[in-house]
Amino acid sequence: MANSKSAIKRIAIAERNRLRNKVYKSALRTLMKNYFTALESYSSEPTPENMEVVNQSMSLAYSKIDKAIKRNVLHKNNGARKKARLAKAMAKATAS
Repeated sequence: MANSKSAIKRIAIAERNRLRNKVYKSALRTLMKNYFTALESYSSEPTPENMEVVNQSMSLAYSKIDKAIKRNVLHKNNGARKKARLAKAMAKATAS
């Protein structure tokens, strides 16, 4: 257990930051999952409406990744890797 006032404060701050990071990462996983689901439905039935849903979900995921990087929840290379994964999936789905 912490003995000094500053150590107690640091424990509280670390817990607050951990919870904030957890919310961001969870939301990010959800948005990415929604994107892959939309992409899968587009692959099975390539219509302009499905493509619009894919583009919208991709935009939301990219936005959340950029915000997580800006707020130091994710490292910039981690965010770049996630965005590249989304783009690669899009290229694969549209090529076929």
